[in-house]
Amino acid sequence: MKTNFTPEALLDPRTAEAESILRRCVHCGLCTATCSTYVMLGDERDSPRGRIYLMKDMFERGAAASPEVQHHVDRCLSCLSCMTTCPSGVDYMHLVDHARAHIEDTGTRSLPDRAVRWLLAQLIPYPDRFRRAMALAPLGRPFKPLFERLGLPQVAAMLDLAPKGPVHAPRYSGPGTATASDERRKRVIMLAGCAQQVLRPDINDATIRLLARRGVDVEVVAGAGCCGALVHHMGKEAMAVEQAKANVDAWVKAMAKSPVDAIIVNASGCGTMLKDYGHLLKHHPGHARRAADIAALTRDVTEFLSEYDLGAPKRWSSLRVAYHSACSMQHGQRITDAPKALLRKAGFTVLDVPEGHICCGSAGVYNILQPKLAGDLRRRKVDNIESVRPDIIAAGNLGCITQLQLGTPIPIVHTIELLDWACGGPVPRGLERFQASVTDVPEPASVVA
Repeated sequence: MKTNFTPEALLDPRTAEAESILRRCVHCGLCTATCSTYVMLGDERDSPRGRIYLMKDMFERGAAASPEVQHHVDRCLSCLSCMTTCPSGVDYMHLVDHARAHIEDTGTRSLPDRAVRWLLAQLIPYPDRFRRAMALAPLGRPFKPLFERLGLPQVAAMLDLAPKGPVHAPRYSGPGTATASDERRKRVIMLAGCAQQVLRPDINDATIRLLARRGVDVEVVAGAGCCGALVHHMGKEAMAVEQAKANVDAWVKAMAKSPVDAIIVNASGCGTMLKDYGHLLKHHPGHARRAADIAALTRDVTEFLSEYDLGAPKRWSSLRVAYHSACSMQHGQRITDAPKALLRKAGFTVLDVPEGHICCGSAGVYNILQPKLAGDLRRRKVDNIESVRPDIIAAGNLGCITQLQLGTPIPIVHTIELLDWACGGPVPRGLERFQASVTDVPEPASVVA
């Protein structure tokens, strides 16, 4: 793609990187076939190629973001399916990140839109605040029709996504180390996350139990918090940088005391973000090198376990599991086979979902900011999942779990919860009725000399 930037404009690192990304695009349009929003809407401006043209014009002019550019960039899911498809290696992820930051700096939004975005950035990354907000959500639910009539669908979407019942307390909470119950073989740091430890603490509990039983010490480090992805995808770059720096500082300090084999993430959206820390902080001299080291150590929990001998499962089942591959897993981290292979080894029948490359509509807080399109994507995804007639749905990302459970009666759990169950852990919450489908594997008789 031919670009037309002035030498002065290219002195800005963000603009210079955008220009180098734009020049790789050859207008082939293969990305349109796998773009979730283009497939749903059929509008070229809601395809990667169309958005690239809009972003190119915005960057070249160096002007404030127009309402048109803002509208179509806002509708991008950042599912990154286009990057998996692109034969030219266009780094669309970082291009749209730059565009969102530019829109945040120069664009104009309505007062309700600004208020919702501010609220999300101030609540979700902070577990204590978010937990209090979830406790208050039932009080607001009767007013959902009013919010819709007032033209506030984002608030209505937040109420829909909030848990209907009580939020369960985690077994393992706060900083600390879960010590291996078997001979210690490895040590890892685990990102506890923000929304996940409030909405579904069972995921962290299952991760810690499974790893500790297999000789892995698991540490949650004081001072580490949100990965920064949520605010980063809203264009709030400075906030994302500060959250990333806080994590890097906390983990480097912990690793100075005792080396670790990996930094484990069990929310694939967070994993994609952590693996990009080297890029995010490359212009911050005090953190650039350390951030790159953190990124290199980061592993999705299934990625880590695929290189680790879990041993034979303690339980065997006839359950049919539809594996939903989160976009951040298959496109962001290019992890496609490890989760399914682990589930099969654990005794589950794993089913592939048709149109697996199409996003479910979660995409961080997309299902709040773009509720209509997110709902349409959820219905399409649920129809594809239900077509294979599974007993259970498994996914590796909290956002997908939260999004999909609103659209189907089929129970959905994290992959690690099923692996923990198969390896001796408790039945995952919501799967109690399937206990009769699971058989304990007899322990081999000990050999007496």
